[in-house]
Amino acid sequence: MSSPQAHEDIWPTADPAPQGGCPAGDGAIALYGPRFQQNPGELYRNMRAEHGPVAPVTLEGGVPAWLVLGYREIHHVESNPELFARDTRRWNGWHLVSDDWALMPWVGYQPSVMFAEGAEHRRRAGAIGEALAAADEFELRTLCERIADQLIDEFVGAGQVDLMSRFAHPMPLFVMAALFGFGADEAAPLMQDLTDTVASDDGMAAHQRIVDRMRALIERKKQQPGADVPSRLLAHDAGFTDDEIVQDLLVVLTAAQQPTAYWIGNAIRLMLTDQRFAVTLSGGRRSVGQALNEVLWEDTPTQNFIGRFATRDTELGGKMIRTGDMLVMGFAGANTDPQIRPDSYNDSMGNHAHMSFGHGEHSCLQPGPEIGSIISSTAIEVLLDRLPDIALSVHPDELVWLPSVWMRGLTALPVEFTAGQPSGL
Repeated sequence: MSSPQAHEDIWPTADPAPQGGCPAGDGAIALYGPRFQQNPGELYRNMRAEHGPVAPVTLEGGVPAWLVLGYREIHHVESNPELFARDTRRWNGWHLVSDDWALMPWVGYQPSVMFAEGAEHRRRAGAIGEALAAADEFELRTLCERIADQLIDEFVGAGQVDLMSRFAHPMPLFVMAALFGFGADEAAPLMQDLTDTVASDDGMAAHQRIVDRMRALIERKKQQPGADVPSRLLAHDAGFTDDEIVQDLLVVLTAAQQPTAYWIGNAIRLMLTDQRFAVTLSGGRRSVGQALNEVLWEDTPTQNFIGRFATRDTELGGKMIRTGDMLVMGFAGANTDPQIRPDSYNDSMGNHAHMSFGHGEHSCLQPGPEIGSIISSTAIEVLLDRLPDIALSVHPDELVWLPSVWMRGLTALPVEFTAGQPSGL
């Protein structure tokens, strides 16, 4: 990733933002560090009590931003892309960071659907949505069942496993790899490269290997098109270039893998630790759906998201937002906003109005949430069917959450069960 100076020749939608802008004054809260690890909800409540629905924060390196905690305020921001735009080149704080800034992978502009605006975003998002929606739901569930069974076969005889590394993380990656038309032998190396991009000193090289794999895939699909996402994009009348397809496939892959993995892990943790699910745990499809929905309200995988950038001076939540200011979308804070959910757990069941997938034209690409839900629910249903006596192998208090402001998930989910036999698939 790089700062916008490297992309001045392709700056069609965002005018250069003025330098300056400093939302973080007295009382700004550091949006990083161990305070967020075990109980971020308490910190969000404290921030809301002190600052209201929009709080001044500093990001890593002391960089100022606004954290939007209010449900109504996030809805307003994401419903008005002309006022709160997505292109990161609009940011007025580029002079405060260097190319090796820790958050550059999230803020550095790339010419993908992630940062596109207006008609360009609609062109690309619409085509991607159509390419994903073309997957038959019955066939997708069958694919998910097969992959879940194959993953469980690898550890079912051991009687114990870390479900995060052996099940939750590979499950969405293997499903998306299949939807992209990767061969079965290509999924595991792709998974390793994706892991290395965030958890290895080899991160840049791993990212380049993923790009190279995507380019090779596109070339292959030109010669041998199939019933897969890249083939549909190549044939789409939106007129994608190869580079656009590569960029957007990377966005879809990364947007699907981590959030869905932590959605699976967080829901399994809830089902193994909350007495409300104990009675109907084994084979309880209704309880799986309830757990998945409750997690999106209480422990949503995507806690906070960078971001939106003000296109002009405006007011939001009682704060003056200056042109080019960065706004971080506080999805977790919005989902527990007492103005919307005064009773917390009591109104989660059947309520799908959470902000976990965002809102508006820059929300999670449709039908991404539905695909994520199918992957997650099928994975958990197959797991409970295959391992009906599954239980945590540590005390719930020993489970460790990621030290991340952006993602909410467990570093590991150790479980034990009666050892069984592979499915024979």
